[in-house]
Amino acid sequence: MEPNTHSLSSLFDQLGLDSKTASIEQFIALHKPISSNIELHKATFWNASQASFLKQMKDEDADWSGIIDQLDVMFRKSNIQHSVNYNLKPHLMRN
Repeated sequence: MEPNTHSLSSLFDQLGLDSKTASIEQFIALHKPISSNIELHKATFWNASQASFLKQMKDEDADWSGIIDQLDVMFRKSNIQHSVNYNLKPHLMRN
């Protein structure tokens, strides 16, 4: 896997979604939780292009896969940590 070079904001931009922190939090809150038996790209709220991108990047273990994994965890948690800086690269973020 490539080093993490993308932020959550840049992932939302890539997916054609609003990448402002409040919008990301709202999107996740609206669509979570995702059942543990459903892969992220198979969630019903993605359009075909978004689902395809998520699946392809994970399958290829591309440089997007780290931030996609982080997004996956956020959809499965019961609440969002509001202290997350959505513009930081994952390897710079601390929990």
